[in-house]
Amino acid sequence: MYFIFLWSSLSLHDFSATKWKDSSNGLHVEYDQRPDMFRGTVRYASVHAHLGRTASRRDDLESLAYTLIFLLRGRLPWQGYQGDNKSFLVCKKKMATSPELLCCFCPPPLKQFLEIVVNMKFDEEPNYSKLISLFEGLIGSNPAGRPLKIDGAQKIISQVGQKRGRLNIEEDDDGQPRKKVRLGVPATQWISVYNARLPMKQRYHYNVADTRLAQHVEKGVADGLLISCVSSCSNLWALIMDAGTGFTSQEWIMEQWEKNYYISSIAGSNNGSSLVVMSKGTQYSQQSYKVSDSFPFKWINKKWREGFHVTSMATAGSRWGVVMSRNAGFSDQVVELDFLYPSEGIHRRWDNGYRITSVAATWDQSALILSIPRRKPGDETQETLRTSQFPSTHVKEKWAKNLYLASLCYGRTVS
Repeated sequence: MYFIFLWSSLSLHDFSATKWKDSSNGLHVEYDQRPDMFRGTVRYASVHAHLGRTASRRDDLESLAYTLIFLLRGRLPWQGYQGDNKSFLVCKKKMATSPELLCCFCPPPLKQFLEIVVNMKFDEEPNYSKLISLFEGLIGSNPAGRPLKIDGAQKIISQVGQKRGRLNIEEDDDGQPRKKVRLGVPATQWISVYNARLPMKQRYHYNVADTRLAQHVEKGVADGLLISCVSSCSNLWALIMDAGTGFTSQEWIMEQWEKNYYISSIAGSNNGSSLVVMSKGTQYSQQSYKVSDSFPFKWINKKWREGFHVTSMATAGSRWGVVMSRNAGFSDQVVELDFLYPSEGIHRRWDNGYRITSVAATWDQSALILSIPRRKPGDETQETLRTSQFPSTHVKEKWAKNLYLASLCYGRTVS
């Protein structure tokens, strides 16, 4: 009964953080992400707001859910964080707290409400009638015999249209199962990216110890192959070598910049070790790098304005390493940063012509760089794959389709 009174005293209008419709053309606002931008109240903000994504109707509804839970329980699990990285820690806690745990002392409809809204798509139109219908049973019960104040709820219903019968919350309106983006089981997996290429020779090595790296590289070089990307899992290296890099030679010493060698691949292990590959024959004219305890988006944004683009990324433990280069061959570049593999952001970027050019991940965060090339490639096909083990079998299947490994990392996804 207390919960229903609180619902009736709130209005969806109170939670609008920004306009979701472009007033000039009447269309939904465009998707974007700026990890250094945050608007809202940390306690009630949606996960997307913390991550710097453009706000839409789903964010208002997620904030509404947190507000109602706070009013009902008196506290939210992410209260009490302090410091400059407060927003990061709160966002991380929100992602890690399941609707079941968050709503364990709340009426069941609130958990159902939260499960729906946290899995809405960016431009999805909320089914307000469906959401309100979840609470009809609570509105209709009044064991104390006191009159209910439901003017607020009725006002909401009048704003969105007549009520419809309650729908199955596990399905979309077209009867198709809804993919639960944030409600699956988190898993640490290989994230591999494949680009279409003309037939070429490519070789992979994985679970390689430090002592055997040089042996594999030397054999590859003898066979006319150079390193195209590297990654690490559990302090062991994964090494991709092929004949399509366009490089003339490679070194692993950063002082080689003076000899026109530039960093072309980097990787780091959990114990803090790093692998830096430098190549001669790249198109780069200048490079800059940053090592940071958090993803250095402000530095990246500054370098973008100076004409640099991200060309390599890696993590070592919880630290990030980013390399940016002049004359990288991109006309534009964006970042997708999340605590899980950012499926929605990637697909939205693809629709606008972006392709993944760098990937990296810590044990709890994934970052992808997507770029638009200055020169349109002949075949723009790109595929991604997530596997619990190194995708050795899948790589061979991709080769048969002229798809070759272009980026690789080991990070957190949801299955």
